[in-house]
Amino acid sequence: MMLTWELSLILLAVLLILWFLKQLWSRRHFPPGPLPLPIIGSIWRTGTGLGEDILIKLAKQYGNIYTIWIGHYPIVILSGYQAVKEGLIKYSEEFSGRPVTNFFKQTLKRKGLVLSNGHTWKQQRKFGVVTMRKLGLGKKGMEQQIKEEAHWLVDTFARAKGQPLDPLLPIMNAVSRVICVLSFGYRLSLEDEKFREIIEAVEFILKYCTTVVHFLGELFPWLIMRLPGPQHKALSFTQLVLSFAKTEVAKHKECQTLHEPQDFIDFYLLQIEKSNGDPTSTYNEENLSECIFDLFVAGTETTAITLQWALLLMVANPDIQDKVYKEMEDVLGPSHSICYEDRKRLPYTNAVIHEVLRVKYALPIGIPRRCVKDVNMHGFIIPKGTFVIPDLRSVLLDPKQWRKPREFNPQNFLDQDGNFMPREDFLPFGAGHRVCLGEQMAKMELFFFFTKLLRTFRLQLPEGVTEKEINKEPVMGLAFHPHPFKLCAIPHYDSS
Repeated sequence: MMLTWELSLILLAVLLILWFLKQLWSRRHFPPGPLPLPIIGSIWRTGTGLGEDILIKLAKQYGNIYTIWIGHYPIVILSGYQAVKEGLIKYSEEFSGRPVTNFFKQTLKRKGLVLSNGHTWKQQRKFGVVTMRKLGLGKKGMEQQIKEEAHWLVDTFARAKGQPLDPLLPIMNAVSRVICVLSFGYRLSLEDEKFREIIEAVEFILKYCTTVVHFLGELFPWLIMRLPGPQHKALSFTQLVLSFAKTEVAKHKECQTLHEPQDFIDFYLLQIEKSNGDPTSTYNEENLSECIFDLFVAGTETTAITLQWALLLMVANPDIQDKVYKEMEDVLGPSHSICYEDRKRLPYTNAVIHEVLRVKYALPIGIPRRCVKDVNMHGFIIPKGTFVIPDLRSVLLDPKQWRKPREFNPQNFLDQDGNFMPREDFLPFGAGHRVCLGEQMAKMELFFFFTKLLRTFRLQLPEGVTEKEINKEPVMGLAFHPHPFKLCAIPHYDSS
């Protein structure tokens, strides 16, 4: 009996070894990378989360195109400016797909702007680009809305009367209110219970995506959803946001004929009417609700985090803060109402904002892509259906492109004469067919919020806190945000 068990174990071990060798052979055409082990893949090397430097370190070992494995799923990483540029521009069409995890496949059903593919994505994307323009993105319509939220943010800071305040909630509220106006045509605030629930839900969903439970759920979806845990709360929160969007859609339908289109929902409902009877149309209320979900998730967290970093870096670098304020005073004067075109007259201020986006990029990677056809890249075969991740962080910290890339230095965006210098290797919003739809709006928000705050206040550390105590390392997660901090906003007319 004992011999039978021993033979069975030996046979099982041999079969596992043969299966493992077969898997390695089938993967021989992929770019190199850490040895994938059965079941766990490359997790032994990368961990379940993406630390700030893990992918950059792997690129130094395996090259700028390499492969990691999540279970038996291959993920090709493009690292550094040249590889990412080639992937996103030369192979823009080939890498235009979007991988959908089991969790989001179950909750968002491959619809909306971010996670859809093929014909659905092309229609939703085209509509999104056209509608953003109609809503005044880059023009005075959206500009005025953002300026109003910047005024509200300044008033919130002013109410602290120079005492220490945590800027996180006011910033999140201001950015979220911009999305509300864009989507619904009116503002919501943190005093609104339903709005607080939506913000809490979005934050929980983003945090859940970085947990071990979410990772295990991708490998064993049939098991994880049958066990207790945060996955059920994440699922219910996703439905909460979608339900809120559907309620807003119903309200707009009741008033649809009473006015010209004013917001994203209005324009989408009008598009549904225009497409009625078109068998190829993907414009429907389910896609609309998931577009609203995408706008909230993609349009709040990264912009709010970047603005937090901007304020923290100004507190940590008072000399740079002083230069920004002096430039605005010298160029604009104290009474000029700033507009977005003024960024061209404020090269140093513009450079500071760009440098914040570069050195404190809010995401650990670019949003993953999926190969829609086989690609031969640098002699490596990347099969159709493979996940591809453009590591945008590695581009923004590429030592071949940036001098002392880890240092905060606005001179990266200034020429010898102090003029603002656009750079091709500045890709925080991606490039190609899947470039961030909200890029222009995010830039406008950062410009107005940043300039309005620094023009009104001198930002400084609370009494007794020194610059050496400032923690500039990010908190790891689905986004890299700063550790909690407080600052004092002293009105310039008080500090003179």
